[in-house]
Amino acid sequence: MLSIRRELKERSILGEYGAPAIQAAMHERAHKLVPSVATISRILVRHGAVDAGGRQRRPAPPRGWYLPAVAQGKAELDSLDVIEDLKLKGGPLISVLTATSLHAGEVQAWPSEHVSAKSVLDCLIERWLELGLPSFAQFDNDTVFQGAHQWPDAIGRVSRLCLALGVIPVFAPPREPGFQNSIESFNGLWQAKVWQRFEFDDLPDLIVHSGHYIEARRQRNAQRLECAPARRSFPTNFRFDPRARVQGTLIYLRRSDAKGRVHLLGH
Repeated sequence: MLSIRRELKERSILGEYGAPAIQAAMHERAHKLVPSVATISRILVRHGAVDAGGRQRRPAPPRGWYLPAVAQGKAELDSLDVIEDLKLKGGPLISVLTATSLHAGEVQAWPSEHVSAKSVLDCLIERWLELGLPSFAQFDNDTVFQGAHQWPDAIGRVSRLCLALGVIPVFAPPREPGFQNSIESFNGLWQAKVWQRFEFDDLPDLIVHSGHYIEARRQRNAQRLECAPARRSFPTNFRFDPRARVQGTLIYLRRSDAKGRVHLLGH
């Protein structure tokens, strides 16, 4: 077998002398016992008769690697997204606002006929009253989250709520799912375990089934909660004023184009 490899390496017109080529040569020469390609590969490796080095596997980056405090486990990140255009049989199209925390895995889902900036505000306040405030809240580029795109320097109501509560809004790069892996993973899970498993009579029926799943999922993730960073308490007597002067930090994750330009807030 090793001699066949040496011969193929020196004389093969195709320049092929790996395990498949050795097996084909053995068939052509009518060998009585021709091992499988996998067996030939193991024999070549055992004798060091391989040219390519083994594949170098690199460890995955830590969760939230682009936010140092989150990556170090010192801060929590809530991610939110919308699952759109789910059709109830004989009923309206449904959208689902979803949320998860990166470290604790505290998931939530709010099915409704329409997701608006107002409904996102209500759901965020509901979530943070229950769980406490994270250090960061991450969204995609949807106008529901970011606000209108047609005017430069427009800061939407969701960002204003976050800043008023001392939560740093983080906007993930458009069309780059790597930053959204946590929420996209939960979106797929919710659709597989709730939406695709049952037939729902109406929206209230869906809300009930979803609520049962969310409760069970939270119980499954309870151990993660014990190791997650602490959250701040929601301030008492808080009133949100969307017209108040904004101050604080917003983070926009963006990739530059071929000329080194970045498009941000209409500039």
